[in-house]
Amino acid sequence: MYKYSNKPDLKANAEITRQSATEGIILLKNSSALPFASSVKKIATFGVTSYNFISGGTGSGDVNEAYTVSLGDGLANTGYQIDEALKSQYLKYIADENEKNKPDTSNRYAMFMPKVRLEEFVPDADVLNKAVKETDVALITIGRTSGEFMDRKLDNDFNLSENEQKLIQAVCKAFHEAGKKAVVILNIGGVIETASWKQYPDAIVLAWQPGQEGGNSVADVLCGKVNPSGKLPVTFPVKYTDIASSANFPVDYTPKINFGGSTATEKKSEVRNIDFTYYEEDIFVGYRYFDSFDKEVSYPFGYGLSYTTFDYEQPQIRQVGNDCTITVNIKNTGKTAGKEVVQLYVSAPKNDKLQKPAKELKAFAKTKILKPGETQSVELKINVSDLASFDENESAWVTDAGEYKLLTGASSEDIKHTLNLTVSNRLAEKTHDVMKSEQSINVLKK
Repeated sequence: MYKYSNKPDLKANAEITRQSATEGIILLKNSSALPFASSVKKIATFGVTSYNFISGGTGSGDVNEAYTVSLGDGLANTGYQIDEALKSQYLKYIADENEKNKPDTSNRYAMFMPKVRLEEFVPDADVLNKAVKETDVALITIGRTSGEFMDRKLDNDFNLSENEQKLIQAVCKAFHEAGKKAVVILNIGGVIETASWKQYPDAIVLAWQPGQEGGNSVADVLCGKVNPSGKLPVTFPVKYTDIASSANFPVDYTPKINFGGSTATEKKSEVRNIDFTYYEEDIFVGYRYFDSFDKEVSYPFGYGLSYTTFDYEQPQIRQVGNDCTITVNIKNTGKTAGKEVVQLYVSAPKNDKLQKPAKELKAFAKTKILKPGETQSVELKINVSDLASFDENESAWVTDAGEYKLLTGASSEDIKHTLNLTVSNRLAEKTHDVMKSEQSINVLKK
């Protein structure tokens, strides 16, 4: 007879949380630094976020964590030694800074506001040289919090602070001169600038904000217990102004909020991009813009490395009515077991009256864990209606007749194979003609 208990299995829940977080961890760069070699025993952990790991954001972006495993604790739990002298310096600095920056407990909305991140601590030359001599590898954690009621900033947020740049460059230089590796961990909630500094570290791991077991999850990836298989759901641009929406977004403007649903002042004004914003990028959002306008990026949409390699065989298409199934065989051609995310993009035929992006993601699927030499057949399913674009003049979702290109690949830029799909008849699904804009908008044109 089954006996019901409402007492949670904390150990099982922790393991599920730990494994789930690793699915989204993304390997952005790796020059033979990861997974750690067997010779790596002692690790120098730099960056205040290494000891103050961010499990989630604030307000609606928070997670109900019972605890947060720091990166240092996660590494120790995996069997690595942490540079205790370096750790002591960071913990003292964090305690001193927290004492100076106590939160305003009188504000009942404080829990919803993003926490103030501490200024990055850059150890002096003596501390750095001692860490190089006594450890086998360096980890540098860069952290970003997120929350409600205000937008992000460019300086010290999207762009790294001066001290963060100094820390990455100084640590990488010192460890490289000693023939040792340096790895950057990004414990962040959104995109940051990477193009100006990504050449310095030997590897970059994007951990996002991985929940209460975050330190353990990242350690599993670093040591090779887990082969990273996450892919970017966004594009990392070279610089902020490369993003189409930057032309209109009220960057570095923070309204005063009275938490009553309006700004603190009742006076109405008409200042563009402060009081109102026109979304002039139209359909060219994210990778659709970068791909369509051939803009250089730091890391493309759908990107993510692995500790192994995969081969994509020529895909096959099967069509029954308007339903299409694309089958592609994925083979692990490397020496390490791992998963791959197969992506299907579609490039539509030209329409002189309606703008189309260069390609759009229509389906994706992750393989099981493939052993070296193992092959899995992956199926990606779409309907012809999935190829539709919205035509404002017709108030309808329209699938044009013509030849569509089906692109299978490992990212929006790494396309492996192309198939052709012919749509014989134009399809249109009418919608209600409502919510029309009262203002003419000068939308972005290719």
